[in-house]
Amino acid sequence: MKPVVALSIPTGVGANIGGYAGDFGYIARKFSKYFHCIVNPNAVNGGILSAINNDMSYLEGYLFDEFFKGNIALAPLKPYETNKIGVIFDCDIPKNILNVHLNTLNALKMVQGADIREIEYTKEPVGVELTIENNISSGNLKNPDTLLESAKKLIKKGIEAIAVVCYFREDSEDENYSNAEGIDPIGGIEAVISHLITKEFSIPSAHAPAFYDIDISQKLEHPKVSSELISSTYLPCIIQGLSIAPKIYKNSNSTNLKGVQITNKDVNYLIVPYNALGSSAVLSAIKNNIKLITIKNETKLDVTSKKLNISPYLHFNSYEECLDKILT
Repeated sequence: MKPVVALSIPTGVGANIGGYAGDFGYIARKFSKYFHCIVNPNAVNGGILSAINNDMSYLEGYLFDEFFKGNIALAPLKPYETNKIGVIFDCDIPKNILNVHLNTLNALKMVQGADIREIEYTKEPVGVELTIENNISSGNLKNPDTLLESAKKLIKKGIEAIAVVCYFREDSEDENYSNAEGIDPIGGIEAVISHLITKEFSIPSAHAPAFYDIDISQKLEHPKVSSELISSTYLPCIIQGLSIAPKIYKNSNSTNLKGVQITNKDVNYLIVPYNALGSSAVLSAIKNNIKLITIKNETKLDVTSKKLNISPYLHFNSYEECLDKILT
C-alpha cells in the first residue's frame, strides 16, 4: 500500500478550500496519486459528482476522531469490492421529492452497479433544526431515535454502510454560501446526523439532504458551489463514497488483519487548515506523535498553533506546495 496521509477539512466552518461543494476534491485526487488518503466525506462530496477513488478512505467525522485516538483500525476494500448499502429516508419527505431520490438510487444501481440492498423509512419525522453559532453551523434533531431504529433494522439485514436522507425546509438556504462567502448552513447538522449512526454502530455513514424545492438552477453561480446546482439530489456522491468506504474494526491491535489494516500509527502526516486545530483528531495526533502539517486555508475559526502552544511539523501556504515538499 502507498504511504498514508490524512486530509482533514472540518465541516461547517467556512473553509476557503473545502468548505463548499466538493471544492477540495481535485486536491484530494492530486494527493491520492502518491498517497493513500484518509478524507472527510465533505472533502470529496460534490452533489452529483464525487472525487472519491480507491486510494482514499472515506471516513465520517466521528470515526475520523476515533481513528486518531487509536480506538479503531481501517481495512480499505480491494479494487472492485464494494459495500452493501442501506438507505434511510425521513418519512417527512414529500412523495414527489422522494420519487426523485428513488429514481436516483435506481440510476446508481443500473449505471454503476451500486450495491444498494435495502431501504428503510423512519417511523416518525426526524425533525431537522438548523443553527449557526460562533461561526460554526450545527443543529438539532427532534427525533434522533427514529433514525437509530431504522439503522438497527438495516444492520440486522447485513448492511455494511448507511446513507441517510433527511428533509430540509426553506430555512436551509443561505445567500452568502451560494456566493462562496459564508458557512455551509447544513454542514453542521449533516455531521450530527452521520455522527449519530457511526457512534452507535461503528459503521460508515453519510448524509444527503432532501430539500423542499429540487428545481435545478439556471443561474450562473460561483464555481465553488456549482456541483450542487447541476443535480436535483445529493445522493450520488455519498453512495459512491460509501460504496468503497473502509471496513471499521474497533480493536486496532487485532492481528487477524495484519498487512491490510491501517492504524493511526501508519499515518505519515495529518494535514489541516492552520486555524482549525481544535478538533479531537488534531489533539490526538499531537498526543500520539503524528506529524501535523498546517496549510494557509482560512476558516471562520481561530484555533491556531500559537493559541494551542504547539509547533506543527511543517507549514505551507498551499496544498500544492505541501505536496511538492513531502514528495521530495
